[in-house]
Amino acid sequence: MTATHATPTPTALSLTPETLVGDVVTADVHATRVLDRHGIDYCCGGRRTLREAAQEAGLDLDALLSDLAGTGGAAPDWAALAPAALARHIVETHHAYLWEEMPRVQALAEKVARVHGERHPELAEVRKLTQALVADLTGHLAKEERILFPAIQTFFANDGRVDFPFGRLANPIRAMLAEHDEAGVILARLREITGDFVAPADGCGSYSALYAGLAEMETDLHLHIHKENNILFPLVIQIEEQRLGAA
Repeated sequence: MTATHATPTPTALSLTPETLVGDVVTADVHATRVLDRHGIDYCCGGRRTLREAAQEAGLDLDALLSDLAGTGGAAPDWAALAPAALARHIVETHHAYLWEEMPRVQALAEKVARVHGERHPELAEVRKLTQALVADLTGHLAKEERILFPAIQTFFANDGRVDFPFGRLANPIRAMLAEHDEAGVILARLREITGDFVAPADGCGSYSALYAGLAEMETDLHLHIHKENNILFPLVIQIEEQRLGAA
């Protein structure tokens, strides 16, 4: 069975003040550049309307809608994937990236704090936050790969006729959503303390590599979390309720 999304996928031409921020990214991944430029959270904050997001950010709504309408991209391939296939895509794309990148960034944070920490005392917190982010993500990715995503595969392979030790899929999904929020707080603090990931003039190549790596990780995590928070998880919960009845 090929599932449809819980909400219609908008296009650039159909944007309205009531369009959900997350739906904008699902319709056109290039919109992330506009949202990032305006400081609008589209992953953990993807269930807000554009009107709400503009108000919270102190932006002119018409100007925001105009900027988003000008992106002109098409919906990405992953936007139309069924839940089991989307889960596989997330593991193969975003989890694989993080497993490779996290050790490198953590090692850079240790090195840069050791070498430059005396002149830049904020690097002690950068190192601490990077360690916390890597630790949180390590456990989070493992739980998704070993528990939640295999359960999603099993659920759809058996048309919902399966009993899980944790009950409904909605239960571990709620835990994952909470962990996404925690990662978002760490990322926001890292961006703040690093001055938007801009290395100082006296920074060495490793210093620049660290900040560039953190910025890239933030960008990838925002899209990663968007795919889960605003597409995969709501769709799984919706279909689970349809097949098993609302709890």
